[in-house]
Formats: sequence, C-alpha cells, structure tokens
Amino acid sequence: VMSSLSSSSLETQIFQYIDAHQNDFIKDLKEWVAVESDSVQPHLRKEVMRMMALAADRLAALGATVNLVNLGSHQLPDGQVLPLPSVILGELGKDPQNLTICFYGHVDVQPAKKEDGWNTDPYTLTEINGNLYGRGATDNKGPVLAWINAVETIRALKLAMPVNFKFVIEGMEEAGSLGLEKLLEEEDQRFFSDVDYIVISDNLWLSNKKSALTYGSRGNACFFVEVECGSKDLHSGTFGGIIHEPLLDLIALLDSLVDPTGRIQIPGIYDSVAALTEEERKLYKSIEFDLEEHRNNCGVKKFLYGTKEEILLHLWRYPSLSIHGIEGAFHEPGIKTVIPAKVIGKFSIRQVPHMDLSVVKKQVVEHLEGVFSKRNSPNRLKVSMPLGAKPWLADVNNLLYKAGRRAIKTVFGEDPDFIRDGSTIPVAKMFQTVTHKSVMMLPIGAADDGEHSQNEKISRHSYIEGTKLFAAFFLEISKLH
Repeated sequence: VMSSLSSSSLETQIFQYIDAHQNDFIKDLKEWVAVESDSVQPHLRKEVMRMMALAADRLAALGATVNLVNLGSHQLPDGQVLPLPSVILGELGKDPQNLTICFYGHVDVQPAKKEDGWNTDPYTLTEINGNLYGRGATDNKGPVLAWINAVETIRALKLAMPVNFKFVIEGMEEAGSLGLEKLLEEEDQRFFSDVDYIVISDNLWLSNKKSALTYGSRGNACFFVEVECGSKDLHSGTFGGIIHEPLLDLIALLDSLVDPTGRIQIPGIYDSVAALTEEERKLYKSIEFDLEEHRNNCGVKKFLYGTKEEILLHLWRYPSLSIHGIEGAFHEPGIKTVIPAKVIGKFSIRQVPHMDLSVVKKQVVEHLEGVFSKRNSPNRLKVSMPLGAKPWLADVNNLLYKAGRRAIKTVFGEDPDFIRDGSTIPVAKMFQTVTHKSVMMLPIGAADDGEHSQNEKISRHSYIEGTKLFAAFFLEISKLH
C-alpha cells in the first residue's frame, strides 16, 4: 500500500506543478510556432536551422548533453544544393539502475500561409475557445514540448529521475527524414546501445475525446505502369480505329486491379496477410469511432462496409489499392482529339505486416503482364515500383504498452483505444528495424487537430494533459521495471 500511496502523492505533486505552469508551457509553444521551420520550401531552410538551435538550447537548459549531428547537404531537383538541418541527439541521466527511454519528435512543419484559408496567422499561436491554433501546434512542436515540459517538471520538483532520457529530434520529417536512417545505423552501437524503449508522439487519436495508443501502420508500395506506342501523339481522325491505343490498354490494366467491392484482384496478394485472431477482433469492439462523422468528414454517400469493425479492419489490417492518376493523358478543360503516345498510370498498395515488398512487386508485375498479353497489343509495357515503405506492428502486450495504458488510465480515467494507422509511419518502422528496440506511438493530439491542414490546432487540454500523461508514463514504466 505504501508504495502505491507514495506514487499517487508523487503524481499529484507533478500534476499540480504542470497545472500551475500551463501558461509558461503555452508561452514556450508560442515561441516555437513563431519559427517558420518549413522543411519543404528551400528559402525557409535557415528557419529550420534556427528551430533546431532553439530546441537544442531548450534541452541544454534541462541539463541534457546535446549533440547536434551534421548530416551534410542534399541536392534539389533543380540542381540547387541545400544544407540538411542537424539532428539533435540529447541525453539526460545515466543511472545504470534505470531504464533508458528514447523520445523521437520533429520540429519542422508543413507549408502554411494565411491566404490558404487560415482564420488566424499560422505562425502566431492563437487561443480560441480552448484551442491553440498554429502550424506545428499538434504536428509536432506541441508533443515535443509536452515531453520536454514533463521532464522539466521532474527536474523542477527535484525528484529522483524515474528513467534515463534520450532525445532524437529532427528537422526534415515533412520532407522525408533525409539522412535520418543513415544516422540511426551509424549510432546503433553507440547512442542507441543502452536504449530500452523508443516512444514516438507524432500522430493523433482516432476520436476527438478518447485517448489512444497506436501499435501499427500500413506500408505503401507505389507503382507506375507505362504503355507506349510511339514517339509522338497522334490525331484521332487520321489514326483512330487503326491502331492499338495506349490509353485503352492502360485503362484495361488499371481496371483489372480492384473489383467493385474493393477487393484487390492481383493473385496471391492476400496470401501472407495474417489471419484475424479472436483476441485481436475484441480490440475493435470497444473502439470509439463514429462512422457517420467519418463519412461526413470525407463527404461520401456510403462506405464499402456497414460496420465500425469492418471499416477499421479494412483501414488498418487489410491491404488496399488506390489509383491516383494518369500522366500523359489530356486533362485540360475542353476537347482535344488526340491519341497520347505514352501514358503512365499511377497506383499504390497500402501493404500490411507479413506482406513482403519484393513479393508484392513480383505479383503486381506478373498480373499486369498477364492482362496485357491477352490484349495482343504491340505497345510497350513497363511496370516499376519507385517507392516502397514497410508496414510497422508492435506487440500490445509488452511493458511499453502496459505502462502507456496505465498512464492514460491515471490521467484520463479510462483505458485507451488500441489503434492502428491506415497510412504509413516510416519513422516507427525505421527505428524498429535499425535498433531492434520496441517502439510505441503515444499520441496526445485529437482526431480533429487538422495536421497538415488549414487551422491546425492542439487543444489546451490535450497539450497540458498530454504533458501529465508523459510524466505519468515515466513513473509507470519505472515501476513496471
């Protein structure tokens, strides 16, 4: 009884400090949001550098040892060479008795301009009705600061450090995390050698109200399918009706990929998808997910499936195939009676755990070549996979998730939803593959935060309670240890 009593009074002390200092924490976020650290646009690269320096100073002020690792430069498609922002490797605490938790976050942001449809200036954090609006508020400056605030609280109260902390903070996440994987590989035996667990807070809950723990995401394999008849476009009056038109071939190829129920028609594609277990199906029962709200958000009349469970299963644990467009086809307004000489169809497959990228590629190529050969077309077919990102899956029964669940219960008074993400989170898979450590995604933002969108926000509640959640998590993981 004594230990649980003392730990709850410890939590009370920590939570009171966080509540009392919430305006300071918001002031810090305001200062960070004011930096236009957009990693996508070349002319703002120096702002990203300035943001990295700010973050490094903030960690140093905690008493952390901070190493700014230079990643060199990269070349843009137009030939311009730009410096890459340094990556922060920070550490605080080296007690061999303690677990070491490594936190990953990023401080670069997506582009934003007031005239894109923002109600407020995107780089001035503005509080309206309990929401803090600003680019980067939820993705990812708010969560990075919440973690730092939680560590700072423990320092300020002069409490014993429950765990050792390590930080990996980058400034190129929105531009594809250039250079990060190489750095992780180089540091695997050094910086990561004593890390026990990795926590990422760079995603959102599934609902606006109920907290969540994320344990998986789908990968993404992008394909180009190119059909070419000759070197120049042709006139449909002069050649229509006497040649094999590339666009007709391509439409037949694209049409062969998915049936009207959404099922992928490529033979063998479902072979390695894990069978659904009863235990896993149970996880879907209690999840808070409003089908109608989700439907209204995307403005469609109806989904392919009628139940919450089926929708989530098809978003998270089954593969999907989407067709994105056709390059080379005439797409301007009006009429142009042209037969394009070369067209490229673009589609992608969100693949799920156990699907092997090289096998998927082989299945896609064989299927498309088979369909094409039946058309007896003299045109040239070329299928390629320019991009492949792997899916990620964690074990929800390990210590990390136990501690996360307990911390959520402490702060929010209820168990979280265990969710997966239908999109791709390359960084979770990257950390897991390179370091072989357990990774958990512990989001603090709500579903309606609008990351990457106009009027991005984090609520004051999410930001402050999220800070408490991280602090409670430090205590829980050290107790379980």
